[in-house]
Amino acid sequence: MSLILGIDQSTSATKAVLFDQNGRIIDKAVREHRQIYPQSGWVEHDAEEIWQNVLAVVAELAARHESAFTDLVGLSITNQRETFVVFDRESGRPLHNAIVWQCRRGDAICQELGAAGRGPLVQARTGLKLDTYFPASKIAWLMRELPAIAAEIQSGRALIGTIDAYLVYRLTGGKVFATDHTNASRTLLYDVHQLAWESELCALFGIPLAALPEVRDCSARFGETNVEGTLPRSVPICGVMGDSQASLFAQCCFVPGMAKATFGTGTSVLLNVGNQPQASTGGAVLALAWVLAGKPTYALEGIINYSSATITWLRDQLQLIADPAECETLAREVEDSDGVYLVPAFAGLSAPHWKSDARAAIFGMTGHTRKAHIVRAALESISYQIRDVLDMLQQESGIFPQMLLADGGPTCNEFLMQFTADMIERDLVVTNAPESSCLGAVFAGMLRLGIHDSLETLAQLPRETKTYRPQRNTVEVQRLRVGWQTAVSRLL
Repeated sequence: MSLILGIDQSTSATKAVLFDQNGRIIDKAVREHRQIYPQSGWVEHDAEEIWQNVLAVVAELAARHESAFTDLVGLSITNQRETFVVFDRESGRPLHNAIVWQCRRGDAICQELGAAGRGPLVQARTGLKLDTYFPASKIAWLMRELPAIAAEIQSGRALIGTIDAYLVYRLTGGKVFATDHTNASRTLLYDVHQLAWESELCALFGIPLAALPEVRDCSARFGETNVEGTLPRSVPICGVMGDSQASLFAQCCFVPGMAKATFGTGTSVLLNVGNQPQASTGGAVLALAWVLAGKPTYALEGIINYSSATITWLRDQLQLIADPAECETLAREVEDSDGVYLVPAFAGLSAPHWKSDARAAIFGMTGHTRKAHIVRAALESISYQIRDVLDMLQQESGIFPQMLLADGGPTCNEFLMQFTADMIERDLVVTNAPESSCLGAVFAGMLRLGIHDSLETLAQLPRETKTYRPQRNTVEVQRLRVGWQTAVSRLL
């Protein structure tokens, strides 16, 4: 039996997941990494810590499955998309903490470029908003504020890559510096029509084109690795995809009109729109869903900054809960949120509003409000945002998905899933594959390795799902949504 090792480097943790040839999980290992907040609105990760965690989780699996690892035929990578690392060309070691997609330090640069009328150019080429959610303005900030690092980049001694490119470089001992199209397309430096880095955009942000990685197909070969001697032999790295697109691939959303939501730190709602790019006319962004054999598939995406990260905030900052699993129990302790609405604009509001200076707030509290109401309001905020995004995608594409596929850790919260089905007023089909992003990258790798020969074959692999059907009537849904929209309007 052929086995593939998937590396999932997410915003909160690094996982190594061992899959069989049918995409079934054999085992996994997980290590969390620190969330670093140098000042308000800034978010960083220690990229060296992330690399050490990669080594640790692979070693943990290898120790538990020593004999099985002899059947390993490849390694695939999925990753948090917009987070980037500047690292030394010779050693691969980071020269600065990774700057995370949630970080807002590039706001001023985006505002400067917007005031200069550059927003339409950026959106026309990239399909994205001129927003610091994407790396380009933060790379420009780093080069502007830290001249020593800028000098290393300009001289060619330092490289700039999203997390996937950084890990490929470390895994191959510096032999391969490459990314895939899904990750490259999230930087504001890449032309989604030409499928290439865009020199005018690089010049706009002051970023040398030579410092960026080669761009390859999602199913391409990205060198070989033995993970610094942890594996019994070197295996090819095949299958690299940004996490949200990878989950769309794992959900087998291969037909235009299919949509999925990944419940994670943030939530990404992606709608397959086919092989022709469809310009956004509102709050959506155009995404490359994947590129196989040089042929692109596009999607419209609605981005939600804070999804399960709101639950992390309840735990770490407010200390209202000790474990995310408590949320469902607390939410069920009360009949409703008693008019309490939490708008989680901790890093601004993204789709459909794109208001970077918005700040989080809780509305509707009274002397009767208790912890359970706030926790319930936090969960409900995830569902409200998903409905807002689906309405936006329908308005822009003219497509009304008959169902929404879902994946991600929070899908185990049955209260959240049912409330989401109620709010979106359509079936929510949860895939019983908690590592969907990792599986998507592995599926892409399987195509390259010849384990499966087509998208149709992948779609026929067995999978377990659970369907949540709407239970609330339209009048009740509308009443709840009006309360939410009123809270958002007050915030804005």
